Amino acid sequence: MLQKQQVRGSSNGSCLSPRYSPGSLKVCWRRFKFGLGFFCTCWMFYILYLMLTTHPCLHSTRCFAALVMGTDTSVFSSSSLSSSPGPTQMPKTDKISSDATPSNTTLHNIVFGIASSARKWKQRKQYVDLWWKPDVMRGFVWLDQEMAEPQSASLPQLKVSEDTSRFRYTFKKGLRSAIRISRIVSETFRLNLSDVHWFIMGDDDTVFFPENLLQVLSKYDHSQYYYIGTNSESVEQNVLHSYSMAFGGGGFAISYPLAKALAKMQDSCLDRYSYLYGSDARIHACLADLGVPLTKEPGFHQAFGHLFEAVKADSSRILQQTICYDRLRQGSLSVSWGYSVHVFDSLQFPRELESPQQTFMHWRKTMTDQFMFNTRNVSRNPCLRPAVLFLDSVSTGSKGITTTYTRQTGASCQLGKSALQALQQIRVLSPNSQLNWKQSPRRHCCDVLPSSVNNGLEIVMRSCLDGEVIYPQ
Repeated sequence: MLQKQQVRGSSNGSCLSPRYSPGSLKVCWRRFKFGLGFFCTCWMFYILYLMLTTHPCLHSTRCFAALVMGTDTSVFSSSSLSSSPGPTQMPKTDKISSDATPSNTTLHNIVFGIASSARKWKQRKQYVDLWWKPDVMRGFVWLDQEMAEPQSASLPQLKVSEDTSRFRYTFKKGLRSAIRISRIVSETFRLNLSDVHWFIMGDDDTVFFPENLLQVLSKYDHSQYYYIGTNSESVEQNVLHSYSMAFGGGGFAISYPLAKALAKMQDSCLDRYSYLYGSDARIHACLADLGVPLTKEPGFHQAFGHLFEAVKADSSRILQQTICYDRLRQGSLSVSWGYSVHVFDSLQFPRELESPQQTFMHWRKTMTDQFMFNTRNVSRNPCLRPAVLFLDSVSTGSKGITTTYTRQTGASCQLGKSALQALQQIRVLSPNSQLNWKQSPRRHCCDVLPSSVNNGLEIVMRSCLDGEVIYPQ
């Protein structure tokens, strides 16, 4: 039994053994053929790999297809092959000068494109006059036709938009002016102005705070593709159009390289999106074709003219909310700096006071009451409503900025006013220092002081202490 096992084992022994049988020779030959075939196959693939990775046709889809099919590849020159990008290469973003950094942008580097018409400009120019600074700012008002009135030196230069009759517009009951307005950024770019970092688009009734706008844009690298703005305050409008679209009523910003790319492709893009309604949607669609999303900045919104008395004193603080409490009279105060002060005859938590009372409505009555932010209903009982005092005057001194707010006439409580409901004047003292928008956001704190004026109150604003908690005690 042992001898049979040894013979059987010797027949499958090593091919290098000096004692082998004819059966073991056949086994060795089969192993050799298999190993040689595997080696030759690997070698063939390796040579093919070297040929393909060094062949110029690898960088051209058409040339590579011709190489695989065995057709003539001599028609593809080496220069054309080297200049064409490979299938996996990403296009490079256009950049401006190498010294372009987010920190060196000034108002001179921002160019405004303002949409208007010859019929509306006479009435709307008063809004632009509120914020325009002709000595340091550049921009143009784009009209649909020439105007007879002379150019004002204190306002942006008037321009007439190009003819857009060649573009299709298929939205029923819409306005073709949307095509003209959507091309304002591209037409402004083609003016070839020097030293431009940003193009700002807005309507003729959009009110900008230039210094605040500069603070916002300074956070971004203008040498990259950026589309900055915010969507509508209305849920219905965002659902109807897009949550990722900047609405032109509040204005939006486009960086110089992105404006350059937009100007190259926008005309063909407009025909693709002939079915859209407005200019905002067309710009959004074209930028989506370029693969650039909206960078949302909630600071892009519309404002009112009378705010600019406070804007001139401290634009960084305008409309910023501060909450404090009159613990002696058990009341809550919400200051919207430069605009109004709401005085509540009760102690309310900051979470409640952060939501504005809905003293406004949609621009179209058929819309729902859904907004992109929380609101509180206004009580029909005048005794439960807060006393509202509006900005009356602004003064600047060595101790800071004093804004004075006075009571407006309106429905009042007939059951007898409390001390807070009887307030007629509130003075707010704020520091001269500008708010730094690059710091993490936090409301300022404030202290309520007795006033020397009858039916008056004084509030001192200050930076909150480390870990300070704001709540009614």
